Amino acid sequence: MNSMLRKSVLGIAGLAFTGGVFAGPVAAFADTTPTTAAAKSVAAVQADSGKLIPHGVQGKQSRIDLNGEQTANVKAIIAATKKTGMDERAAVVAIATSLQESKLENLGHLGDRNDHDSQGLFQQRPSSGWGTVEQITDPEYSTTAFLKGLKQVDGWKDMPLTKAAQTVQVSAYPDHYAQWEQQAADLVAQNWNS
Repeated sequence: MNSMLRKSVLGIAGLAFTGGVFAGPVAAFADTTPTTAAAKSVAAVQADSGKLIPHGVQGKQSRIDLNGEQTANVKAIIAATKKTGMDERAAVVAIATSLQESKLENLGHLGDRNDHDSQGLFQQRPSSGWGTVEQITDPEYSTTAFLKGLKQVDGWKDMPLTKAAQTVQVSAYPDHYAQWEQQAADLVAQNWNS
């Protein structure tokens, strides 16, 4: 490819990326109307518990296919949620958070790709008081630690998932949790009673 064409293509790609970065969080909340599938998923979780998921699904949703390890981590998050006495909504928030932070993979130290010393399903940091490396890479411990933080958020059940998750996690990308609410609700609906 000649250099003039290459520079044009790279310039357009850069503008598209920059536009996506700046428009992404705003666009994610532009349409807060639950989709039909989202409404069905929310209804499925509501039917199991009789409790409302307060805000349904906000914005464009992401979805990934899960492997065996990721599915086992979903089940571990649900088991830990039940053990703490919290409900399906707490499990939805926890799973959506883990989907954003690690794609439900129990990540160890990633070298240069690490955000400081973040590890585990929730990318918790030993240096921030979440626990030791061994603790935060244990799915039950890390989920319980996340849920302990969630319990301390006044009104977490009545706020959008992304705000509840962000209050616990203090992420540099606070609006990104919302994109996983649909898949998290589906996973809770599928696995809560199994």
